[in-house]
Amino acid sequence: MISEPKKHLSYWIPLKQQMKEIELLDPYAVPYKGIYAICNEDNTLAEIIEDSNCYGGAAWSRYHYSHSPLILNTRVLGNMNRFLVKTGCEKLNLIPSSAAAGIEAVEVKGSDVKITYAGLGGGGVGATRCRAMARGVLNTSLTKSGGGRAAKGTIVVPRRERVLIGIDDTDTKDEGATWCLTHNIAHCVDSLDSVYLSQSLVQLYPVSAKTQNCVSTVLEFGCVNKNAKKELLESIRGALEKYSVSGETGMVALSSFEAREAYEYSKLCRSGELTHAFAKQYAEENGIEIWMDGNGLIGALAAIAWFARPDESVIMDAEIL
Repeated sequence: MISEPKKHLSYWIPLKQQMKEIELLDPYAVPYKGIYAICNEDNTLAEIIEDSNCYGGAAWSRYHYSHSPLILNTRVLGNMNRFLVKTGCEKLNLIPSSAAAGIEAVEVKGSDVKITYAGLGGGGVGATRCRAMARGVLNTSLTKSGGGRAAKGTIVVPRRERVLIGIDDTDTKDEGATWCLTHNIAHCVDSLDSVYLSQSLVQLYPVSAKTQNCVSTVLEFGCVNKNAKKELLESIRGALEKYSVSGETGMVALSSFEAREAYEYSKLCRSGELTHAFAKQYAEENGIEIWMDGNGLIGALAAIAWFARPDESVIMDAEIL
């Protein structure tokens, strides 16, 4: 028999006070924080980015969705699943326990992207209600889900363009930290029109002008149109002008699905010392916009090739391809 705790001990709490009554508004749904679709120039490829509230559920989805015919690659970044897909429609062969859910269609219609999910049982709940409640969803069409049902759901999200912003040299040897400043600015400008998706810290060749670690930063956003991009870039430049403690801040921007325009330059910058004149010429010849022209342009330009690859970008000898 278990004896009752002695009441004179300070940690003893009556059993009735230990129990907390739980009220769940929707006990069988976990809403996604956000779902976003980044498309390439001709809409043949898209990256479906799902920001999850439940890592366990996201890991389950990543495994099962990887069997979908439309999906070319899956990876995880923080709490986000990223699915590289070809656009089109492919009927799923749902198999319990091994391929129980997936993406059946990704269709670009003007400024919208329609994504159709399907799943069995709990996977069907994720394919319908959980994703329908995500930030960024414009419209939904869902079948009933839960229990042993096979369910299907279509969500409509804005078509987004990937906007990459390279930044370097906002600090001095006495104060500042570029990675902190850029993340805080990005967090402040995050919006439904320009979603903040990732930050990578990029290790560069340790030149003599470095403050300490010779690291630049790339921010990744998904913008719904050119006006959103323009407002985003102007806001970030304004914040850098306000908060940078260096007179040599560099900022560049590139709208690109893969950022291949910057691969060659980034390899050069991570293997030796480059000049400001060379960086400026390379940017102009490859359609990369220069927004701040300080000496930090050299490192800012090298950073954009490493978007959404923060685990690799910090390693000097990591290869882009």
